[in-house]
Amino acid sequence: MLVRSLDDLTAADLPDAGGKGANLGELRRAHFPVPDGFVITTAAYALAAEAAGVTGESPASARVRLAASPVPAGIADAVREAYRALGAPAVAVRSSATAEDLPDASFAGQQDTILGVTGEEAVIDAVRKCWASLWNDRAVAYRQTHDVPARGLRLAVVVQRMVDAEIAGVLFTADPITGRRRRAAIEAVLGLGEQLVSGAVNPDHFIVNTRSGEVLERRGDILNDAQLRELAAVGARIEEHFGRPQDIEWAIDKNGKLWIVQSRDITTLYPIPETAPENEDDLRVYFSANVAQGVFDPFTPMGLQTFKLLSSGFAAALGRPVRDPAAGAPAYAESGMRVFIDVTPVVRDPFGRELPPRVMTVMEFRSKAIFENLLKHPRLRPRGSASRSRFRTLAAALHTGAPQNALRAMLRPDATRKQVLAELDAGIAGVRLPDTSAARLDAYEDLILRFPPRYFPRLVGIVIPGVLSYALAGRVLGVRARPGELQTVLRGLPHNPTTEMDLALWDIARAAREDPASREALTMKSPAELSTQYRAGALPPPLQREMTTFLERYGHRAIAEIDLGLKRWSEDPAHLLGAIANYIRLGDEATAPDVQFARGAREAEAMIKTLVSRLHGPRRVVLRFLLGRVRLLGGLREQPKFQIMRVFALGHALIAPVGAELAERGLLDAADDVFFLTLPELRRAIAGEDLRNVVIERRVVYRREQGRRHVPRVLLSDGTDAETELPAATDGGIRGTPASPGIARGIARVIRSPIGARLEPGEVLVAPSTDPGWTPLFLTAGALVMEMGGMMSHGAVVAREYGIPAVVGVPDATGRIATGEHVMVDGSAGTVVREEV
Repeated sequence: MLVRSLDDLTAADLPDAGGKGANLGELRRAHFPVPDGFVITTAAYALAAEAAGVTGESPASARVRLAASPVPAGIADAVREAYRALGAPAVAVRSSATAEDLPDASFAGQQDTILGVTGEEAVIDAVRKCWASLWNDRAVAYRQTHDVPARGLRLAVVVQRMVDAEIAGVLFTADPITGRRRRAAIEAVLGLGEQLVSGAVNPDHFIVNTRSGEVLERRGDILNDAQLRELAAVGARIEEHFGRPQDIEWAIDKNGKLWIVQSRDITTLYPIPETAPENEDDLRVYFSANVAQGVFDPFTPMGLQTFKLLSSGFAAALGRPVRDPAAGAPAYAESGMRVFIDVTPVVRDPFGRELPPRVMTVMEFRSKAIFENLLKHPRLRPRGSASRSRFRTLAAALHTGAPQNALRAMLRPDATRKQVLAELDAGIAGVRLPDTSAARLDAYEDLILRFPPRYFPRLVGIVIPGVLSYALAGRVLGVRARPGELQTVLRGLPHNPTTEMDLALWDIARAAREDPASREALTMKSPAELSTQYRAGALPPPLQREMTTFLERYGHRAIAEIDLGLKRWSEDPAHLLGAIANYIRLGDEATAPDVQFARGAREAEAMIKTLVSRLHGPRRVVLRFLLGRVRLLGGLREQPKFQIMRVFALGHALIAPVGAELAERGLLDAADDVFFLTLPELRRAIAGEDLRNVVIERRVVYRREQGRRHVPRVLLSDGTDAETELPAATDGGIRGTPASPGIARGIARVIRSPIGARLEPGEVLVAPSTDPGWTPLFLTAGALVMEMGGMMSHGAVVAREYGIPAVVGVPDATGRIATGEHVMVDGSAGTVVREEV
């Protein structure tokens, strides 16, 4: 059909009516006050585009052709007839694209809207302008930004009776700034709402509680309280109808009647965990495990399943077993295909509530400020007895064995480290890979439920003394240590598996540089080609041997490795081979990473002597002991994750063959689809259930979530991104947390993902965060700037060991600093300064 009445449309008619038309039709059928009208369908656009000769040419050419070509007679006649049936009033003519008002992109204002159109020919001309606007510069750029393909794109046009507006505006059924739900944000202007959208006037602003109708904030007097309550109530009903927070355009006519002229999803809000309580008084605090680990991408469903099992395993180890381990423990929360931890019990605990800010002091400094702010929140007052909580916390800690192991490590660091790692090696070596798929799933479940809770506390136990010794050394020294001096002690620490891994990569590069065949392969072939050759055993023999040895030790690692569903380097070493190819371009042996690492170790030992010399008597003995323990144990900070990733790699190896079997049986389209199912679903698939459609739907959501630019560090159950409640910085400087001392100048290189990234020697790496998959880039970096992190975060630890200055916890660093800018990074002061060249 070329023209359809709004009354005939529902949300399912998006392919015919575009996002705007389908939503308006849905609202009219649900009896919301939407002006009547009709839609010129996407079929009409297709005919018009064909008649205008629009094929695969440039957007500019398509725009010109559509604007200049007459509307085909059949379409024009249908529009005239529908307009006359409407009573030939003044109308609004609005573009409604099929890629508009989608869950992940609203496309608001990207195509044209023409208001106050009167007369049949004027309406037809407005329709032609809307068609052409599908290809205007801003619409094309927006689609490119959101990876919306032009192929198959269509435009419908909505023609609606104009509202003789006295007041108009927009209504967000959730606060678009903070994310808080049930807080309607309303902006209003006198006359048409187009003034607001275009920015021609400053609107009045209001915040209303959609449940109680209470006006919480008022900046202006255009709307009275009764009108605000009506708007909030209608908005709440529309949100309930669509099941998602809405961005609504509205108008109030001369007679005081409220009209809804558009509604779309608010696409910028982060979703709330499904387990979040409805009661606003029961406020929950969710801490992002993704962001804390520097992984902003979503997890595969099997990656999420792994963390559910982990949470159940640790709950059982603490004496709180859960009924369904595959569903996760109460502390597990999930949102946007990412893992969150419900830390509300800790925040409300009168003894434990101070723990998160203290931990974040060394782990993630921005989150420290967030938790400090949350402790003042009236809805998060502490509950219970502090003395009873203190006893429970101590008992739980002792039950894990971590404190006892920490004491042993402090007294006998080398022996304890060797014993713990040897026990873990033996445990991993004892895991067997069963032959049948059902047995493999059972083995995976048992591995994740039992192995980490058994060994993780032991690993944490050997890390605690190093961190504690560093903190105590700082207290013993007091003002006798100048900024950056104590951090120097952390350079070139032994026993860090991540720096050992990176230096092993450097050794491969150095050997490859001396072998002509290896050097030629790395120089002439892409990382993907090199990876294919490695898997076929066809690299030059020296390089093949070196890579095999390396992957036997480190092949369990990967970029975003905490997602068990992702391939390990042993399956595809393309990233590593690309890093090695980059290393062989380094010519100055004086800046070689192994040389810098050794120099850092010497500087650390020299600094210990300097610091110790500033004290006398027993304090000197204590300081020497503490700094010695820092050197012996500080490098173990990376061991817990390194070892747990060995367990994850085993879990991945258990699951992967199940996917191959299911694909062979025709129950999955591809072997790696197995990682887009959960454990219970896989058991059903083995029994013969076809879950291919489930995988398709999950992959669509996964791709959409990959495009999300912001993930909250801390999310509240009412939807609030807790970071938005922090006071705004006023000095305008680029400041963060000092993480590795020294000053470096260089050209900034903003990198949001390490996959395929290259960093020229001496460039300043600017990143959202890092995990071990990033660290091969550190070998060529002149300095590091990160949005996430604290003193003991992964990136800070590795930067110190390589002796490169680092500033972490810099809000929006990847947005505020541009690639190519010349910057000075002061890792002692925690500042990043742009410099003129």
